[in-house]
Amino acid sequence: MSKRLMRGSHVLGEAAIRAGCRFYFGYPITPQNEVPEYLSARMPEVGGTFLQAESELASINMVIGASMAGARVMTSSSSPGISLMQEGISFLAGLELPAVIANIMRGGPGLGNIAPAQGDYYQSTRGGGHGDYRTIVLAPCSVQELADMTARAFDLADRYRNPVLIVGDGMMGQMMEPVEFPDITDPADLPAKDWILDGAQGRGPRQIISLLLNPNILETHNNKLIRKYDVIRREEPDWETEHLEDARLVVVAYGTAARIARGAIRRARAEGIRVGLFRPKTLWPFPSAALRELADQIPNLLVYEFSAGQMVDDVRLAVRENTRVDFAGRLGGVVPAPDAVARRISHYYGLAGLADAGQGGQ
Repeated sequence: MSKRLMRGSHVLGEAAIRAGCRFYFGYPITPQNEVPEYLSARMPEVGGTFLQAESELASINMVIGASMAGARVMTSSSSPGISLMQEGISFLAGLELPAVIANIMRGGPGLGNIAPAQGDYYQSTRGGGHGDYRTIVLAPCSVQELADMTARAFDLADRYRNPVLIVGDGMMGQMMEPVEFPDITDPADLPAKDWILDGAQGRGPRQIISLLLNPNILETHNNKLIRKYDVIRREEPDWETEHLEDARLVVVAYGTAARIARGAIRRARAEGIRVGLFRPKTLWPFPSAALRELADQIPNLLVYEFSAGQMVDDVRLAVRENTRVDFAGRLGGVVPAPDAVARRISHYYGLAGLADAGQGGQ
């Protein structure tokens, strides 16, 4: 199929439809309004349902209902709206219901602004709602990857019966790049779900509940979820590396911050700084084992993100005590140019003593 030039938010909507999603419930909030705008026109064309709900709380509860009936369903929002959905996301995890939730992040805390930011890392990877649960978190860094990861998100949600978050930001939602989509999936061709609520149909009644008042029964259920999360940790971490063949410093970055880091790394390498990139594509499960193995060989890491350093915690948890972990980033929606980031890389390269004894050249 030929490539098309499309805006990131529109790609998210089209990729969801092509993955077999036929239900979308959402509420407007900048900078993700182009997602419901696109789906309000596109979803009826494929016989799907688009509904602008009265709030984010209503949206996520409609997602619960559609998922419980067996549909592939999605919602999208931006940071404050995702905050309002946290109780519903906890319900999805507790009920073991698949769903895809896209967060086109903006500056915060509070209402903040509508500029690109990554301050929702804790909320996304720790489970912003109540209880012991996890959500799978995918972090694309290009419009093509956004399309690919949207398809993957629906597959992972169904495979593990778990909510999956796609985290982008205002920059990714607005940028236009060439994209190639797979063939459209007919929902009728998707694997059958034998657990859904579709009426007894001679099989006896079914129930999907998360109100488990007996502590022992709830503990048993939680232990079942933990075993599932252990499988996800083992099977689903994803990452990408670049320029590691001679690197003495590795930048760890995800999403659009990784795009800027790539440009900065090219500039830094042109000046003789031996620096590479480690890009987590899944924020949960975080690719800890891969990063630990890399850090054993190159024990100097520089975490770059559009936040106050939230991913730094996962990086430090992944590596051993002899690894130096520094942080360079901006927050509140400030997006620096690659040359500014290259200067930060050069600063930390010197700070770590990596350019000593003529070792800075390539």
